Amino acid sequence: MFELMRYVSKQVVKRQGRMGWSGATCVHIILEIRVVSLVTVLLFTTIMHGNHVVHCSSNVATTPPRGWNSYDAFSWIISEEVFLKNARVVAEKLIPFGYEYVVVDFLWYRENDGTASTTRGKDFVDKYGRPQPDPQRWPSSRNGQGFKHVADKVHDMGLKFGIHVMRGISLAAVDKNTLILNAKGSPDASGRSWTARDIALQGEECAWMRNSFTRVNLSCSGGQAFIESLYQQYADWGVDLVKHDCIFGSDLVLDEVTAVSQVIANTGRPIVYSLSPGVGATPAMALQVAHLANMYRVSRDNWDSWNSLQPHFDIARDFAYAGLVGVNQAQGGRSWPDLDMLPFGFLTNPDDSRSVDRPCDLTVDEQQTEMTLWAIAKSPLMFGGDLRYLDDTTFALLTNVLVLQMNAHSTGNTQLIHTSSRDIEDTRIWVAAGTSGEWFIAVFNLGSSMKLIPVNLAEVKQALEGDNPATCSSSLICEGIDVWKNQFLENVTNYVNATVPMHGVVLYSIKCSCLAQYPALVESIH
Repeated sequence: MFELMRYVSKQVVKRQGRMGWSGATCVHIILEIRVVSLVTVLLFTTIMHGNHVVHCSSNVATTPPRGWNSYDAFSWIISEEVFLKNARVVAEKLIPFGYEYVVVDFLWYRENDGTASTTRGKDFVDKYGRPQPDPQRWPSSRNGQGFKHVADKVHDMGLKFGIHVMRGISLAAVDKNTLILNAKGSPDASGRSWTARDIALQGEECAWMRNSFTRVNLSCSGGQAFIESLYQQYADWGVDLVKHDCIFGSDLVLDEVTAVSQVIANTGRPIVYSLSPGVGATPAMALQVAHLANMYRVSRDNWDSWNSLQPHFDIARDFAYAGLVGVNQAQGGRSWPDLDMLPFGFLTNPDDSRSVDRPCDLTVDEQQTEMTLWAIAKSPLMFGGDLRYLDDTTFALLTNVLVLQMNAHSTGNTQLIHTSSRDIEDTRIWVAAGTSGEWFIAVFNLGSSMKLIPVNLAEVKQALEGDNPATCSSSLICEGIDVWKNQFLENVTNYVNATVPMHGVVLYSIKCSCLAQYPALVESIH
């Protein structure tokens, strides 16, 4: 930060020595100081935001959560050693930018013996039917320790620990007919104890994991006790985020979402509650869960292809138009539509049981497009690449301070409906208001060739400020920065013309004033 400040001071001295203190020179210097100072302040704010979330806030997800998830790089086969190596990179390089959650995805309780991930009976469960980590991949879990030691190590790094879980109960527990912890009463007149078969709803298996999990009957005391014991176990381990799968979209099981949300609150531990997947998710459906969860998937699994990325534009638009971005959640904190992980860097293939480590197939322009859309739509930012091979390009993509500030603290985030560029095919323009009077303008080109896309600044002003009494009677004049190119914009009037590459984006952060006021500003400085 201080190097930036010293740089600005030197530039001021050089400019004065060459040109003297003309009014125009003063304006340019002020603009440079303003932009560099803004970046400096935002960097400091972002760092403090990350620390604040980790140490001080009792509410969770007051801004879209950020972190790393193991699925895109490792599918379901990740081990304790590799997970902790990735977590260490988050702690060393990404936590200053607000990335604080490290999440073990999918089937950490599944034996990796070379059989298919959907094979029945391969899940490790305790005597109460609750999933336990595979002791071969997670050696510190042996002797009933679960994820306690892993969570402790993650917390010692200054990070938060998350896990993926499936809805309902494992069929491995049903096959073993395990007991249910702390279940009151009896399932029948015999007075016997509740077991897994008493609470499992046969025929209600997860559609895409039919050999693995089925729904729980939550209308009986045994079913309620199982859910309570399950999430109390996760809280006791030190879990800070739960990604609950086969529970939303076309898989919606509202009674379990409701029950789990309340049980998490009853544990007394601040746990981010995340729902997945998002196939078939609609804003109307989201209205049923937004007050129960902190984030919920609104798309299919997102992978590193343009065909996977492109549908997110309409999805993000619809959820923003419905007013679902950042609504209050019943247990404190807020709720965020989730566009899924960011598949950058080195990845595996979907459901692969090998370590592939192939480079992301998106172009750099497409990666900037994805990062920008996720950020301006205020989606959670969960990176999915193998951090052991984090390259400079991916690091720069994940840590642009203005992009992260836009994701965390901007307001009014929306796609422009009525825009002068509407006749340009495959164009999208998103806008948002910053915290210091600046506007963020993201100009997307979904087409297959470069485009010159004009943005009417009066339309941006109308979208973000409405019929403000202070609306200019004259033209607007603006200055700011092209965020990804890190280039200054000065004396922009009425329109900004963005030259956008195929599948690319231009992102601006600008401040505007009435043109009639600008000469007065120069004169007052002079």
